[in-house]
Amino acid sequence: MPEGHRTTLKDIAESLGVSVNTVSRALADKDSVGVETRNRVKAEAERLGYVPNVTARSLVLGSASTLGMVITNPSNPFYAQLISGMEQHCRKHGYSLLLMATEESLDNERRAAEELLRRGVDGVLVVTVQEGAEHWRRFRSAGVPLVLISRDVPELNADLVGVDHVLGGYQAASHAIARGVRKICFLEEDLGVSSVTDRVAGYRRAMAESGLPVEPDTVIKVPTRRLEQSAMPWDPGEAYRLAKDVLRTADRPMAFVAGNDYFALGVYRVADEAGLRIPEDVLVVGYGGHPFAPYVIPALTTVELPAAEIAVSAVDHMLRRLKRPPVEGPPEKILFPPRLVERASSGGGR
Repeated sequence: MPEGHRTTLKDIAESLGVSVNTVSRALADKDSVGVETRNRVKAEAERLGYVPNVTARSLVLGSASTLGMVITNPSNPFYAQLISGMEQHCRKHGYSLLLMATEESLDNERRAAEELLRRGVDGVLVVTVQEGAEHWRRFRSAGVPLVLISRDVPELNADLVGVDHVLGGYQAASHAIARGVRKICFLEEDLGVSSVTDRVAGYRRAMAESGLPVEPDTVIKVPTRRLEQSAMPWDPGEAYRLAKDVLRTADRPMAFVAGNDYFALGVYRVADEAGLRIPEDVLVVGYGGHPFAPYVIPALTTVELPAAEIAVSAVDHMLRRLKRPPVEGPPEKILFPPRLVERASSGGGR
């Protein structure tokens, strides 16, 4: 074959002296072609370097065998685990995963939605920026299933698979309270998304059940700088700066609960500089179960998120949607419980 020439079914057919239709059916393992002919065709296709044209095949079959995945920041360890788990599970069922990142930008999300529509994906798994929903409604109008991951958008009336973040925030705060803490500072992201508001709601519920007040200055929103520093989803430096301000006050908190483990790193540095011991002087509880949590000193108590289970469930849910027409009625909400892992930063374990 000439250099740069893409091998076609016609090339294989001419090389073997058979029809193009025979080659097509042999490569598709159709019973109408004998085993010996099928093996000859496959061997010749491999020798000539034949690669199927997926786009052309999707036009014939009416399916791209591709799912789109829109994520905010793939360097977020939780989302990185989701991507890996979903890609593996998609491959197991004969689907490819087309990934796009938005970096919490609505404009980027709109462009991603437009591109996925143009490519004709079979369905979309999305962690939305939760600002605007019209671009996602176009998928529903086109009959393309949409499954939300982690963050809910009620006006979309779409299926959701994610974490019970209310429970996660509740677990973190309740654990600190059970250790005798009566004042807790909650460091959370400055994003107006459901995962953030749910964690704060869980924290407030734990405090209320224990008869403890939530003072105005104890829920602190930490700037994430995601758009300026897109390679890293969170900046421990901002949590460090804010925690430092809190610990300057005479009535300092006895515990910090961080909305993610990176913020906890900022608290660690503040405590070290102030000569405070963790957990003797101040307890620290993280969130996310990031890989470094067991290896910092002291090891970080954190709320682990079931990324692997969510990945499999989300893909399975999408595949079920693809096998049946959309149903009327309320969307399905599947929330997996997180798990608090107790370590030395809250006085337990090592």
